Amino acid sequence: MNEFDARRLTGVAGIAAAAAFIVEVPLYFIYSGPPPDSNVLARLLIGILALAFLIVFVTAFRELVRRVNPGCEWVGTMAFAAGLVYSTITLVSSGLEAGAVIAVDHPIDPTVTVSGTYILYGTIGRLMLALFLTAVGFAIARTRLLPRWTSRSAFVLAGINLAFVPSLFFGRTPAHFYAANGWGTTALMGAIFSYWMLALGISVYRSAARRAPACSPVPQH
Repeated sequence: MNEFDARRLTGVAGIAAAAAFIVEVPLYFIYSGPPPDSNVLARLLIGILALAFLIVFVTAFRELVRRVNPGCEWVGTMAFAAGLVYSTITLVSSGLEAGAVIAVDHPIDPTVTVSGTYILYGTIGRLMLALFLTAVGFAIARTRLLPRWTSRSAFVLAGINLAFVPSLFFGRTPAHFYAANGWGTTALMGAIFSYWMLALGISVYRSAARRAPACSPVPQH
């Protein structure tokens, strides 16, 4: 894979992941009480698709960093590993929620009922996402493969995620902003990350146009 293809794949995967995340997040706020199974399963399915695209993104991003600056491959690998771990623990959380909803014959709110997801979505997810964002920001800053705002915003967002790591000490009420499964810890951070990912994906995809392979000269007869 050359640099042009790596930029295009990274951009497309980032945009697709962000679009799915953006559709998923509002589905958590439609119902005030326990949502119907259809709502929970729909948002989980969309989230699973988003995470699949995120895995493609982190894989392509590592290849892009290696193509632009082989000496920075290690930080591209760190971003890949952190993104993969984040995707994996979120997929596990989705599986736990879906299983709980399927197993019962009445509506439940899995954000409250499934206690195993409290710090998977919260503290653990925030820490892994902060590591991922830091690695992405550092890789971009060192290789200069994208505009400066992309690396700076990654560092800022990483810091915000780190601020939510201690949220596991503040209860389990989703309506609270700063709780293990609070709407600030989970939904707000997810929404901000979604729009950042969308902007990053667009930036990467647009950068491919500036590095499009030159056309071969037409032979003269």
